[in-house]
Amino acid sequence: MRLLTGLLLACILPAGLGADEGHHHTLTEQEIGSVHFSTSCSKDVTGSFNGAIALLHSFQYEQAREAFVEVASKDPHCAMAYWGIAMSHYHGLWGSGDWNAGRDALRKAVDVASSNSNTSAHDRAFISALEEIYREDGQDKAAQAQAFERKMAEVQAAYPDDNEAAILHALTLAITAPKTDKTFSNQRKCGEILEPIFAKQPQHPGVAHYIIHCYDNPVLAEKGLGAARMYAKIAPASAHANHMPSHLFTRVGSWDESIASNMRSAQLAADAEATSKNGEARDQRLHAMDYLEYAYLQSGRVKLANAVWQDMNSLSKGDRMTLTGNYALSAIPARYLMELGKWKEASQLKPIPSAVPWAQAITWMAVGVGSARAGDPERATQASTTLGSLRDGASNTSAYWSKQIEVQRREVEACIAEQAGKHADALQMMHSAADLEESMDKDAVTPGAVIPARELLADMLRSTQPREALAQYEAVLKVAPNRFNALYGAAISAEASGNTALATRYFQKLTEISVGEERPELVTARKKIAVTAQK
Repeated sequence: MRLLTGLLLACILPAGLGADEGHHHTLTEQEIGSVHFSTSCSKDVTGSFNGAIALLHSFQYEQAREAFVEVASKDPHCAMAYWGIAMSHYHGLWGSGDWNAGRDALRKAVDVASSNSNTSAHDRAFISALEEIYREDGQDKAAQAQAFERKMAEVQAAYPDDNEAAILHALTLAITAPKTDKTFSNQRKCGEILEPIFAKQPQHPGVAHYIIHCYDNPVLAEKGLGAARMYAKIAPASAHANHMPSHLFTRVGSWDESIASNMRSAQLAADAEATSKNGEARDQRLHAMDYLEYAYLQSGRVKLANAVWQDMNSLSKGDRMTLTGNYALSAIPARYLMELGKWKEASQLKPIPSAVPWAQAITWMAVGVGSARAGDPERATQASTTLGSLRDGASNTSAYWSKQIEVQRREVEACIAEQAGKHADALQMMHSAADLEESMDKDAVTPGAVIPARELLADMLRSTQPREALAQYEAVLKVAPNRFNALYGAAISAEASGNTALATRYFQKLTEISVGEERPELVTARKKIAVTAQK
């Protein structure tokens, strides 16, 4: 009987997926959360299917895929098992995944549903909605995602008592939310769907997870902190569930909470690398390390930030890295050197040739700004030219990332002009970089810009126009609360403007969010506070 099941499974599973991939430790609800997804599959696989869905909701795609394969091995007539495999290949928020494998899996779902009269209309609706993602119709991925969102809205309307339909519809709203919509309309709709469900199902991993994603913006972040502080407790075995709360901790500048989240996430991902077959665990690990690097730098922990970089350098170089891993590999060294003003070292960074254009652009931006400020205009100009080429190349696949690269090119050009003594030109160019950057929200792949363009603008203004510099630093802090350099810059600019009380408040805030004496700015801040206290 086991041999027959294996032969049947080999005939209907997508290429490259075999029953031997289904051997894994079965995680409990206490480890990954509680999900109840109604299907017309055999009752014998209900528990396994719910576990697979729980993993899927936490974006543990590789583990979820293995779990769905196991469901299919137990019930080859379960069309939703193949739907689950197809969903595990769709990484909508990251713009990555194996589209061919996902398409093959969805075709199996359609075929099995067609041949099994017991497949419910409910299950067929979920399968039909996902067909929009894998449809070969010449549409770009954004258009397909929007079609998927519309179909999931129809599924939710058709099955108003099915929370899973509502939860997945909320996810599609997050996926399709325009980066330029500063009203955050989709994200608000997402929250309206999820918050009532969270009150009824507080142990559901997907609800907490997607609330965080939908509120991962400067306007709504505070609303999501409750879910953020619950998610890792709901799914403590998930690397992504431990990392995700740090998205909101970063938005509100809660650095200690972000550090704790990402330390745990990086360790879980590192443990998973031993059995990972496709690099997803390494991506998760590097993603957590990038957020960890950011939090260490903002809280004055320079040695620990450097240790993350050295840790990254010690890792074997994988060849299946996605945008997530590419981004972290490029961002971590750039963050460290630029946050600390190590311009010469930044000018010597080497881009990763195999990285996607927007990951390479991070390095070239650091090289360009670093070279300009280190007195190497020729190297800085090379960086600007390269950024222009990367921008043009990215425009064919992503208007969003093309614009992000243009922000970085303008930053470099502004720094070149500044070093050439063209102060007015430098300010005008950096203003345009800041305005363009702020016309878009950040991508989920990053805790934030390596250095916000508006912060670079404020730095340019600080010595000659301290009042204007103060206004620019304060604008940065509204979007990125508790940024170390912005707080310090605001304090120095307030002091230079004659506003000692405001300067003291900013110095005080800097000492509250940072520790130790590794950064000289903290030493200065404490001295300033002490002097003010004696007056």
